[in-house]
Amino acid sequence: MPFQIAPDIIIDATLYILLVFSLITWTLIFFKIWQFAKNGYYNRQFNAAFWDAADLKAAEHLPAEKNRGPKARIAACGFAWLAEMNHPETAASLKFRGSPQELLEQSLRKQTHIEQQRMESGLTMLASIGSTAPFVGLFGTVMGIMNAMHDISAKGSASLDVVAGPIGDALIATAIGIAVAVPAVLAYNFFVRRAKHHRAALEHFVDSFLHIALGDNAGQE
Repeated sequence: MPFQIAPDIIIDATLYILLVFSLITWTLIFFKIWQFAKNGYYNRQFNAAFWDAADLKAAEHLPAEKNRGPKARIAACGFAWLAEMNHPETAASLKFRGSPQELLEQSLRKQTHIEQQRMESGLTMLASIGSTAPFVGLFGTVMGIMNAMHDISAKGSASLDVVAGPIGDALIATAIGIAVAVPAVLAYNFFVRRAKHHRAALEHFVDSFLHIALGDNAGQE
């Protein structure tokens, strides 16, 4: 006799999968809220201190409590590149062959991409849960209806009392799947929009940093 899995086990497994999806969704939602709030606070704090600095040298040595967050890491990347470029031993390497503006911009854009990846981490999981949870719930419903029909045929009765209960129980899986998917989709759309604003702010800072860094560097030369 071929190996068969009891329908009840499949239905229960479907519900447990949806429960795991729900836990992952809400964990990611709370984590992303914290991440965006933290980085927003750090960026505002660094931005104010950076532009209040007397010159680029002072901006490079801001206090540690104000030198945190994505913008601070991008600026640190820029300062490190400028220090290497102005150092006699490293300035002659192939790394610095080309236009200083293009090379510095490339370094800053690379760090910006890293910061953006950090902000977008977890969003793919939210999108995946939002798109698959209804189908997982539907699968549980189909299995539940098949199991209910099998039991009804075994009992030999198709009255409303016999049919309504099992079918209603089977539809619960679809309802749970939709309930799991809706927060995931809403959260994904919200965080994608926030990530776009975050990237735009970082790119604006990169443009401003390029302008003042190369201007100060040219003045020093």
